Amino acid sequence: MKERQRWLESLAGERRLADNTLEAYERDTRQFLAFLTAHLGAPPGVGDIAELRPADLRAFLAARRREGSGARSLGRHLAGLRSFLRHMERKGLVNAAGAGAIRSPKQPKSLPKPLTGNQAITVVQADAQLSDEPWIAARNAAVLTLLYGCGLRISEALDLTPKAFDGDGNILRVTGKGRKTRIVPLLPVVREAVESYVRLCPYHLEADAPLFRGARGGKLQPAIIQREMQRLRSALGLPDSATPHALRHSFATHLLSGGGDLRTIQELLGHASLSTTQVYTAVDAARLLDVYEKAHPRA
Repeated sequence: MKERQRWLESLAGERRLADNTLEAYERDTRQFLAFLTAHLGAPPGVGDIAELRPADLRAFLAARRREGSGARSLGRHLAGLRSFLRHMERKGLVNAAGAGAIRSPKQPKSLPKPLTGNQAITVVQADAQLSDEPWIAARNAAVLTLLYGCGLRISEALDLTPKAFDGDGNILRVTGKGRKTRIVPLLPVVREAVESYVRLCPYHLEADAPLFRGARGGKLQPAIIQREMQRLRSALGLPDSATPHALRHSFATHLLSGGGDLRTIQELLGHASLSTTQVYTAVDAARLLDVYEKAHPRA
């Protein structure tokens, strides 16, 4: 459907949505059109979409739920469909009121699960890495150190290029969600981990090319680091919640525990809204309550 392609192009060009969000919206609307093809008995046209009722959208969400989508995924499915239908409404092709009448699924409230300080430090150490190849062990250690030492998302770390590091090696320029750039202080231990990888890496690292490479020289993929973290969990006896993203949670939680203010942490994490950062206050309060219950004689 041409209008769908135009909508996706507008999301990328005008609204500058993150690549992961674009991929999710493309997949969600593709699944929706496939559902309509089965639902209507033929590939849907603009006229079919104009005649959609809230019941049709609910039927799609129910089908996705039966296939295993949780509340968060269903909420994203609905958000993508609303955006697509609003785009078509602006063109005068459909009325998007039906999608707006559907309530989003209630989202489960869950707190981030950070690692303890000792667990995080153990994970990022070079001698903890399990690869027999020294440069790959150094690479994995450098990526994990960036997640914990700078609070990066894994996609942000793997998108880094050599020129993202300033000449003095004291700051890092990170491109995050919505292609927004932020400045993050670079701790000496983080810089040393990256420099150790660069010295050992067998590939030429161009200034504008990805810094972190896979075994064959291409850009390192997130699944490689996720699998390495899974192996580390087993080797070090860490909980299932110890994921690459948990290192970012640990960065924020440990800063807050050490006296960092929310506004600064918001800037370092690249959160658009302070309310997103405030979830870490609940994590810190939960940790303090746990310590109290275990240690206080009147608990």
